[in-house]
Amino acid sequence: MSIVMLITMVLCFALTISVAVSIGLASIVGIQVNNANMLISVKEMFNAINKFPLAAIPFFILAGNIMETGGISRRLVEFAKSIVGGVQGGLPMTCVLTCMIFAAVSGSSVATTFAVGTILIPALIKHGYPTTWAASLQATSAELGVIIPPSIPLILYGVSAEVSIGELFIAGFGPGLLIGGALMLFVWAYCRFKGWGKSDGDGRLGFGRATLKAGWALLMPVIILGGIYGGVFTPTEASAVAVFYALIVGMVIYREIRFSDLAVILRKSVLSSAVIMFIIANAGLFAFLITRAGVPDAIGHWLQEVLKSPAYFLLGVNLALFLIGMFIETSAAIIVLAPILAPVAMHFGIDPVHFGLVMVVNLALGMITPPFGVNLFAACTVARISLDRIIKDLIPFVLVIVACLMVITYVPVLSLGLRDLVYAK
Repeated sequence: MSIVMLITMVLCFALTISVAVSIGLASIVGIQVNNANMLISVKEMFNAINKFPLAAIPFFILAGNIMETGGISRRLVEFAKSIVGGVQGGLPMTCVLTCMIFAAVSGSSVATTFAVGTILIPALIKHGYPTTWAASLQATSAELGVIIPPSIPLILYGVSAEVSIGELFIAGFGPGLLIGGALMLFVWAYCRFKGWGKSDGDGRLGFGRATLKAGWALLMPVIILGGIYGGVFTPTEASAVAVFYALIVGMVIYREIRFSDLAVILRKSVLSSAVIMFIIANAGLFAFLITRAGVPDAIGHWLQEVLKSPAYFLLGVNLALFLIGMFIETSAAIIVLAPILAPVAMHFGIDPVHFGLVMVVNLALGMITPPFGVNLFAACTVARISLDRIIKDLIPFVLVIVACLMVITYVPVLSLGLRDLVYAK
């Protein structure tokens, strides 16, 4: 059954059928081959999405769209530019820093790409940066949206591997700051080498004035993250608070959202949420069937036999996840693979929280690698260029993320240090 399902899924991919539908069709074929009751599909698809933590996904998506429309993202850009925009290459550094701040609320890399990219990609082009390089930078920086908490993929990993979402969130700060810092250092050095960005400080607001203008926007991540770690509300409840706060700021304080805008915002959010939930439902059914067939146990035993040490296991998993992330959407890959790989990682003595960060950071690379890099499509849409044009400029950014991934993989204290400090008994 498992072989038939795999062949069906690969064939669907080859026919350019969407990931969710491919997984769903493979699952249906598997049920038919096994002569099982088709009602299993309905039951398991419902069970896959009938989890309270998943309610955070549509709320965080909605919060990100409200921030984009309500002027919050623009003010965050001005604030970030006031900090790093005064140096040569300050505008690309502003892009990275803004994505880091925006990620602390949105939880979605695609939402971050559109919200920040619609402002900064045209600004980068206006300041003389190549369009392809600007789009590559934005797509890569937006990856921080799924690493810095709150993060939708971290929620999915927590649900799939039965790991504390709160611990995953706090463990995400170290890797997020490492990647953000590495990207800023790289673009600063690269711009100096190329001679770009000597006029990036033009039109930059003073730090005090920018902070004052962005005060309500900056308070948003403080409330959300402070509420989660202060025990005021759960990550799921925090997503609803994020929507409420963004709506109040956008409609009442900044007054950039009208009642007529709400229908467009809600429609956009519903469509994005439905796509993710459909993927989760189909991937849940697929995961149930392969688990029932004993595939996870077989893979686990095989990995234990072939990869004799934790270091080799992590290297092998990273190589496999990198390839998988290029072809399978991040959410689907996490839901299918987390229940398989997390127990094997624990067998090797790897903390499941640390392994979750390794898995999410690696699969997030799939968002900026062809052929199915969702961030690339989003950035190219904003920049109005074709995907093939940005590949050359994208390679250095991918190498920076890969280098950070190796550090995250083999220096677990980067992920677990803050977690252990906060959750110390």
